[in-house]
Amino acid sequence: MPPEPSVPASTTPVQDYLDRPARGATEDHLVVPRSLAQSMPLRWQQVFVGLLADLHDAYGHLAWPDYRVLPSRWERLVDLDEEQLADAGYVADLGQDGQLEYRDSADNVVADPENRRVLAPVADPLPPASAGRVEPRPAAPL
Repeated sequence: MPPEPSVPASTTPVQDYLDRPARGATEDHLVVPRSLAQSMPLRWQQVFVGLLADLHDAYGHLAWPDYRVLPSRWERLVDLDEEQLADAGYVADLGQDGQLEYRDSADNVVADPENRRVLAPVADPLPPASAGRVEPRPAAPL
């Protein structure tokens, strides 16, 4: 009996993994919370550091910027406070009819603010690296 044909392994496993919903992944970046990475088992950390070193070695010739990571969540526009609105690029003010209206950064009125969801800054729910070890446990499925 001939062996069953095997399915070839993906040639883009990182893309495949991050194209589906993954915590810390955006269209262009992957954020790994330092406190959580530092809390993983020693062997995992050793492998991860090796992979990071490979990445930095392979792309060290590029002009890497400094990054500022801002914890954010998708929230309804009408649920944001003034500071969150400003950070998300919106303002709320009374319109000519005396009703509250929301405007975007181009000063356009938002037609349906009740149903507009925007990425807004929130307090970071994850512990900082200085908090020490965070006990790992399996995550619930997404």
